[in-house]
Amino acid sequence: MLIDLAQATLLVVDIQEKLVPAVLNSEAHVQRVGWLLDVARDMDLPVVFSEQYPAGLGATLPVLRQRVPTAPVVEKLHFSCVAGQCLPDSLLARPQVLLVGMEAHVCVLQTALELKALGKDVFVVADCITSRAQIDLDTALIRYQQEGVRLVTREMVLFELLRASGTPLFRQMSKQYLR
Repeated sequence: MLIDLAQATLLVVDIQEKLVPAVLNSEAHVQRVGWLLDVARDMDLPVVFSEQYPAGLGATLPVLRQRVPTAPVVEKLHFSCVAGQCLPDSLLARPQVLLVGMEAHVCVLQTALELKALGKDVFVVADCITSRAQIDLDTALIRYQQEGVRLVTREMVLFELLRASGTPLFRQMSKQYLR
């Protein structure tokens, strides 16, 4: 199954001010997620940000938030966005959900599994998730596969959204994102 621009939403899970310094390769992670957010913005792919207990963990990083300033931000206390009942109807109305964020083995994992249980086609962008410990990240990747969650990369997302070369959109996107 390919990612379809008309059917998908990008959910950015808990990339928050007080959490980011604790995760693996945080600067590179933020850069990769920023790249994907720019792609989403330029292709009109809907985006939703979630925040786990923002009063204690801070807001979504401004450098990410400003890339898609009109995207809704939802708050939660449950680790899963589904259990937290915070997801907007606009996300739930689409059959495909792309997930990025942190931590791969907690909030991203629980959200992915519960979205799948709702019947959604869930795509975890493997180069746009992270955790505090490598073993947790590695084990989360295995668990996604065991549970039937699709693993993709941000470049796979871009090419699946584009579908074809030789178009004005492909030329624009390749100049901007494939250097």
